[in-house]
Amino acid sequence: DTSLAEANSFSPSMPISPSSMINQYKFEDEPELRDLFITVDDPESHITAIETFITYRVVTKTSRGAFDSCEYEVRRRYQDFLWLKSKLEEAHPTLIIPPLPEKFIMKGMVERFSDEFIETRRKALHKFLNRIADHPTLTFNEDFKIFLTAQAWELSSHKKQGPGLLSRMGQTVRAVASSVRGGVKNRPEMFTEMNEYIETFSQKINVLDKIAHRIYKEEREYFNEMKEYGPIHTLWSASEEDIADSLKGVASCIDKCCKATEKRMAGLSEYLLPVIHEYVLYSEILMGVLKRRDQIQGELDSKVDALANKKADKDLFSEEIGKLEDKVECANNALKADWDRWKQNMQCDMRSAFTNVADNNLRYYEECLATWESFLASQTVDRHGEEDSEDRP
Repeated sequence: DTSLAEANSFSPSMPISPSSMINQYKFEDEPELRDLFITVDDPESHITAIETFITYRVVTKTSRGAFDSCEYEVRRRYQDFLWLKSKLEEAHPTLIIPPLPEKFIMKGMVERFSDEFIETRRKALHKFLNRIADHPTLTFNEDFKIFLTAQAWELSSHKKQGPGLLSRMGQTVRAVASSVRGGVKNRPEMFTEMNEYIETFSQKINVLDKIAHRIYKEEREYFNEMKEYGPIHTLWSASEEDIADSLKGVASCIDKCCKATEKRMAGLSEYLLPVIHEYVLYSEILMGVLKRRDQIQGELDSKVDALANKKADKDLFSEEIGKLEDKVECANNALKADWDRWKQNMQCDMRSAFTNVADNNLRYYEECLATWESFLASQTVDRHGEEDSEDRP
């Protein structure tokens, strides 16, 4: 599980092309661990009279017998990823489906369709698909296979075969009816505890997300000021002959610290911000999963109440109740197993993210400290040399 979580984390060695992907993952070395490898890369802009959008290349390499070929290459846009997520939720209502990045970027971070925005989204989409590929159940979903293998026109045709309007309206009506009825009766204690955990987790992870973005914003402001601070000392040295070397030394130190700060910012945006924000989205998904579980139990509770108040059609109600009891049990078991898996991955991802940030901070301060200590030592040597020359007759 640890290796899976590490493979899912953002990493500088994360494959960005089919060739590098095969170099990182080898079928011969670990056939029992993975048999499906997915890369999202090569973003491409499309401009039409109606809209502007980005497509991404999705390359799949597999040794799985359910696939007709061992390699596929298709192009997908963000709406296709949304469709896949909705189909997974529809087929597996009580499994924890990985989150997608939001359609609209947060204000103050990056501009939409900028290189930074596109790259951030590409990494998130890559992670989304690999989370699904690593999931013991979702990886065998038929719609997931179609998403990875079908050409654009085939996928478009398959999308039209989805549930009709009346079916979607029926699902909405049941969801609204369930929410109107209020909380379910006899909810197992485990799911009540799970709900409390998610509420607390959601509050804390949202606070962490805000703090992390504030730290990044302050770091960027500090970096921008430092970029202006170094050249000032260089200009100053031109008008101060006596201390020109010292001023140039200060400018050099500032420049080195500026580069170290830029590297530190890259670490924050690469390793910390995406991980924390992914789990902000996960907290919303978990709330939805619990609501769907409660909705299934709510249907069972309503049938049990109807049977208690109605003598006619007792056999028909009993049969429906039996089916709903099986459905509730399957939903509960699926969520229990996925919950344990999600918590383990979450703890591993968080530990890895914060450890990485701590290591980056240590390297940053050690580098800056060494830079200034070296400069101060050179100034001390120069000063002693000047004093010795003044003492000579």
